Amino acid sequence: MMSLRDVLKRAEVNKVAIGHFNFSDLVAFNAIVAAARDQELPVMVGVSEGEREFTGVQQAAALVRAIRDEYNYPIFLNADHTHSIAHAEEAAKAGFDEIIFDGSALPFEENIKQTKKAIEAIKSINPAILVEGEIGWIGASSAVIDKVPEGVGVLTTPEEARQFVDATKVDVLAPAVGNMHGMLASMVHGNVQKRLNIERIAEIKASAKIFMTLHGGSGTNDDDFKRAIKAGMTIVHVNTEIRIAWRRGVEAGLAAEPNEVAPYKILTPAVEAVKKVVSSRLALFSSK
Repeated sequence: MMSLRDVLKRAEVNKVAIGHFNFSDLVAFNAIVAAARDQELPVMVGVSEGEREFTGVQQAAALVRAIRDEYNYPIFLNADHTHSIAHAEEAAKAGFDEIIFDGSALPFEENIKQTKKAIEAIKSINPAILVEGEIGWIGASSAVIDKVPEGVGVLTTPEEARQFVDATKVDVLAPAVGNMHGMLASMVHGNVQKRLNIERIAEIKASAKIFMTLHGGSGTNDDDFKRAIKAGMTIVHVNTEIRIAWRRGVEAGLAAEPNEVAPYKILTPAVEAVKKVVSSRLALFSSK
């Protein structure tokens, strides 16, 4: 099976993106896998520090290995938004394919310093693991929020990107390009959409010359997604949309069967709701 690096190289050449979707239970995980297998597309699944605390680090890795072993399928596991070297090392030892060391809340020079330390620690465990670094503030929560967090909207510059990549030697870069974690309530209802700075994405790509990830993809304008991918984004993260679909599906299952106590019967609508979101995003990200 192809490595994650090889999958990203192919996507970069074809100017498509690999979809990345977070999970914290079997409902979301099974829905993501089903959607990807239906379209025969590689997929990345992620667990943040909070999600890992809930699922278990080894357990999340075991789920992904089970799919690979049974179907020989290109599914890759990411330790999303990891803030400590200890947690990064834990994910590396468990067999994760990518680890995001997120020092974006730190001053720029300190982010570089800590990211370099994290890369050294991760690569000493397994040199094949891709390490992603993040610069620029885009918020921190994949939730429905009341207002845009303070500081969001300041774009990463091409100069910052080049300096960060040259200093840290990261494999993947996550910049701030108009994206934002979470969704405003108006975005949930579709009244407002996130808009990206496509020109800045192209400038950062030309300067950094490495794989790039778009974080905070939920609620983004579809055309902006396609243009961002053509401009240089190779991985696109979606999480809040997954969580909203999961909750709506659970509520629908409970409403339809108020006396049911079998979880697998109650949760079926949640699986379908998450699968629908993932399917539509995968189709969009892979379209040429």
